[in-house]
Formats: sequence, structure tokens, C-alpha cells
Amino acid sequence: MGDDKVAAAVDAAEQLAERYRSLVEHSPDGICVHERGVLVYANPATVRLLAAESADEVIGQPLTKFVHPGSVPGMLERISHLTTKGVASNPTEMTLVRLDGLPVPVETVSVLTAWHDRLAYQVVIHDLTAQRHAEAAQRRAEQHFTTVVSQLEEGVVVIDPEGRIESANPAAMRIFGSEDSADILGKTIQSLPLTLLDANAQPLSPTRHPIARTLATGETITGYVFGVDRADGQRRWLSGSSRLLNPGDRRSSAVSSFADITEFRASRRQLEYQATHDSLTGLANRSLILSQLAGALATSENLPVSTVLFIDLDGFKAINDTLGHAIGDTVLQIVAQRLQRALRSDDLVGRLGGDEFLVLLSGGSRRVDIDALVARLRSTMAEPIIARGHRIEVNASIGVTPLDVGDRRTPEAVLHDADLAMYRAKPSGHREGSVSKGRRPNSTHAS
Repeated sequence: MGDDKVAAAVDAAEQLAERYRSLVEHSPDGICVHERGVLVYANPATVRLLAAESADEVIGQPLTKFVHPGSVPGMLERISHLTTKGVASNPTEMTLVRLDGLPVPVETVSVLTAWHDRLAYQVVIHDLTAQRHAEAAQRRAEQHFTTVVSQLEEGVVVIDPEGRIESANPAAMRIFGSEDSADILGKTIQSLPLTLLDANAQPLSPTRHPIARTLATGETITGYVFGVDRADGQRRWLSGSSRLLNPGDRRSSAVSSFADITEFRASRRQLEYQATHDSLTGLANRSLILSQLAGALATSENLPVSTVLFIDLDGFKAINDTLGHAIGDTVLQIVAQRLQRALRSDDLVGRLGGDEFLVLLSGGSRRVDIDALVARLRSTMAEPIIARGHRIEVNASIGVTPLDVGDRRTPEAVLHDADLAMYRAKPSGHREGSVSKGRRPNSTHAS
């Protein structure tokens, strides 16, 4: 009975040893044993790692033949501390050398163990080649990314979840008007030496900036416009976007990119102004007048425009014919200035063309107010104008057309009615031809 137990124990031990050998032989990591500085065992993974054809090429060779000279002192130091069976060293990175002379980065763990009734060192070797290649590729990608970002004309800023700026590319530094990264890096948006503005040039709290929403919700926001008032007094307008640096991580930092659109914005506004204003006087042109009038007529209540005044200068053609168009242009500019000074800021003054002006009076004026206003305007216009040494007197004829809630006329019809009212108000000596059935004859005025 006792012999059976011993046999069973021996059999179990042999089975365990066989399983261990199988694991070692099939392990993807290299496993070798060295005794007194000589390799006495190498599994297939170790053979492949050292670029050997078979284990016979490495077994019996000095251990140091396969260790890079720079790694030998550290290796000897580590195994010198392994004095007790079963004690293992800490995982350590080192460099091995293959049979063909190429270096191999590895991580090793050494264990003092029994080998054929003697103590030897068993080493587990993990090949770091793939990891090193991946790390090198990542470093190259990061370097390429850094190079690209540093060359961008757009500003790029990375902001951590607490609102502190982690990085800013050179374009961002230029846009913010900062020469020293210490002025920006590590600081919150609130503490930057600049003031944020919304698209309407109103102060913008950092908590309302789209980047704050991205940090709070993870939302990607694009195409927003904001401004910055810099410490040097410059105001720059920016078109930006913001998104999480790592969209899958709600605690991720956010990246904000923005292009400087200051010059484009100014150019666009200049074009818009030129498209809606008279180039000579700076007043609203016919297009803007009709647009504003159309908006007023479309209102169902509380008309923003109560009355339309059509103003024509009497005898202006004679000024052009006798004194020249340059003086005529000066007269038109002075008349435009007088009209603007005589009216309220919410009244719209425009020039239709030639010597014709139009005024859209804001809502609320009473008829008695209109009569007094017309008299005042005519008096103001009649004041002598001194232009290039010439004393010029200009009189104006003013036609009045009121607007009512529910007015069904088109803007062109309102202008026609105001034009007709002006013609009727013109002194007979300044009329062109005669009026038949209440209609003004064909106008020769520019429009």
C-alpha cells in the first residue's frame, strides 16, 4: 500500500514536471538557464530571439556573449543579490545581442532555482522590440504633429478639464499678442492678459465660451466667432472650433483651434457698407432704403417707420452747370450732413441719386410734428453754403407720405407717392413741364 502511494506521488510529480516543460517549451517569452556564467538551457523562444538555428548554437556558450556590454554590469549586480532559492529579481530592461550582432531590447526577471540538484539562474526574457517600434512610431507621429501644428497659421490651444492652458502653438501666441509662453501656459482663460468678446463685441465670460461647453459636455462645436481685446490695445476677431482631445474620455483635455479673421471681417463689412451706402455722402443708398421700408411695411403693428419724406433740391442742375460738378458734389455732401444733424439718430437718411434724398422717420411722430419738422428742414437747407469761395443758396422741396398699420403699398409705390407729394410741394417755377391728373411727369433725376 505504501509503495502504491509512493508510485502515485512519483507519477504526479513527473506529470507536473512534464506540464512545466511543455509550458516552457511553448512559451512566447524566452526562458533560459545559466550556471556559473554558461548557458545550460534555452527554450525555442530564446533560440529565435538570439537568431540561432538551434539550441545547440547557444547552449554551452558564455552568458555574456549574448548580453550587450553596457548591460553586463547591471546584470551581474542583480544576480549577485539572489542568494536564496526561489528569490527573483525585479523586472529590468536590458539589451541582448543576437548571433548576427544585432541588439535586442528585452525585459528580464532572474530566479535562483535548482537545476539538476545544483543552484542555477533561470531567466524569463520578454522581447521589447515590437513595443520599442510602436513607441518610436508614436514619437515620430508626435514630432510630426508638433512640427505641423507649430507651422499652422491657425492658433491651436489645449486646455485641461480645470480650464488651464496646457499648450499653445506659435500662431496662438501671435494672435494673443504674447511673446513669452509663461504668460499663457498653466493659466486659466480668466487670468489671461486679454478680454474675450462675443460676436457682437460684447464682453464674453470664459464660462460662456464654447470651449467651456466642450469641456463640460464633450460636445464638438465649430464655426463660432469671438473676439479678443489684447493687452497692446489691438482687437482681433477669430473663427474657432473646439473638441475633446480624446473624445472617449469625458475627463479629456479640449483642443481649441481658431483662425484670425480680423482683416476678412473688416473687408466684408466694408463691402457690405459699400453695397448699402452712397459713396459720395455716406448716406443709405436706394437699396438699403427700400429694404428698410419693406421691413416696416411688413410689420403688423407698432410701425418702425411712421412717415416718408422725399426731398429734392430746387435748381441744383444750375449749380452743376455753372459752377461745375465738383462744387455740386460738395453741396450734396453738406446737405447730407445738415439732414443728419437735423434728424434723430433712429431716423434713416438716404440719397436716392442726383439731388434726391429720402428720410424714413421712426414711428410715433404726429402730423403736427411733421409740419414743424418740414419747416425746420427747409430752413436748415436754405442756410447759405460756402463751397470753394462760392456762396450758394439751396432750397428744398419736401413731399410727405405717412404710413399706416396694414399699409398694402409696395416700397416702390410709397416712394412714388412721396415723390409725387414732393413735386406738388415744389414752387411752380422749379417744376418740369406740367402735371396732368395728379401725376408727376417723367423724371430725369438719377436713381
